[in-house]
Amino acid sequence: MPAIALFSTLFANGEEIAGQLSTLTGARIVSDKDIIAQAGAKFSLNQNKLEQALYAKMSVFNQFTLEKEMCIASLKSSLADSLAKKEQCIYHGFITLLIPSIRGHILKVLITDSEEQRTLRARGSGLSEKEAKWLIRKNDASAFELSDFLYRKEAGDPSLYDVIIRSAANRTSDPDLKIILDNFHKTCIQQGGDSLQAIRDLAICARVELALINKGHNQQVTAENGTIRLTVNKSVLNYAKLESELTEIAATVRGVKKVEVVKGKDYKISIYRKQQFQFPTRVLLVDDEKEFAQTLSERLTSRDFASQAVHNGRQALDFINETKQDVMILDLKMPGIDGIEVLRQSKKYHPEIEIIILTGQGTEEDRQLCMELGAFAYLEKPADINKLTATIAAAYGKIAAANSSAPPTRQAASGGGG
Repeated sequence: MPAIALFSTLFANGEEIAGQLSTLTGARIVSDKDIIAQAGAKFSLNQNKLEQALYAKMSVFNQFTLEKEMCIASLKSSLADSLAKKEQCIYHGFITLLIPSIRGHILKVLITDSEEQRTLRARGSGLSEKEAKWLIRKNDASAFELSDFLYRKEAGDPSLYDVIIRSAANRTSDPDLKIILDNFHKTCIQQGGDSLQAIRDLAICARVELALINKGHNQQVTAENGTIRLTVNKSVLNYAKLESELTEIAATVRGVKKVEVVKGKDYKISIYRKQQFQFPTRVLLVDDEKEFAQTLSERLTSRDFASQAVHNGRQALDFINETKQDVMILDLKMPGIDGIEVLRQSKKYHPEIEIIILTGQGTEEDRQLCMELGAFAYLEKPADINKLTATIAAAYGKIAAANSSAPPTRQAASGGGG
């Protein structure tokens, strides 16, 4: 059945318009929450991770884990399942950015307005001007992050939509509804075999992406009439071998008729390395000795620990506020905010992070204080790499045990528009 995919910026009347369209057409509203729940159940994925993939800034550790690619492909697959059903729906939220333009089957609509008008609406709901602007800009940044990841375009790029509605605070939404419905009726007339095949291609694309990611490959995937095109944007030592491996993986996916592997316009010289999906743990190194931190990061990465280095206490605290973290390796003596204060604040606001002190200038009093503040271990430089990695593994084991025994939690989604 034809559908409307409505993406709205925050406080641009999107929810009101979606509700009125549902009343007028009898179509069911499908939200981000619905598709996230379906994908979570279908692929046994944590719904919080799916939400983060949709709304949050991409983690620096994604180069190791490919979690965002995995989650986005899972959401695309569930979307394709929903679109293929013989049910008229209105899709509303960030999930609509995942839907490609499919002429004759889906009418893609953008509902937006100026920040000034959206702020006025938000203040009308009881928010302060500061709160309103913060929420609007946060939501806009999330939308940009997703559309840039998917298309290298801004979420408001006209090429992503069939209809763009710029709401106004001083009028009703009736004219907006008429514009959408007039275009929707044209879409219904155009529906045919090509549009239905495009839905099938969306599903095939998602299945191929998942198959490749599970084998450690991250390639651009497109589909047309069952023919899959895989675009390689990095040079490899043995391109023919990679081409053969990618073809073999994609060819086994249900619905694939033919596989083409091509070099992309961004093809460049780089050593190709398979990526591992979900390294066992994410390690943040905090040390003002940049060369030492970089060398240690490389050694940990070679041992299958995803690691990232920062070089002062302020950077460390900002990092853990923005990015989910498992283990921190923390130096004590740093300019500005020292390691003791980083440990104190980290355990206060992010108690789930296990912190390993690694210092060359500590005292027995420092060791006692660190352990009292909640450090997992206290090691002295130079630390044996085997001892350090064993300590990291033990810290992660503690985290995994705590997660497995804790009741499941659900985090409120930060995306969507109203």
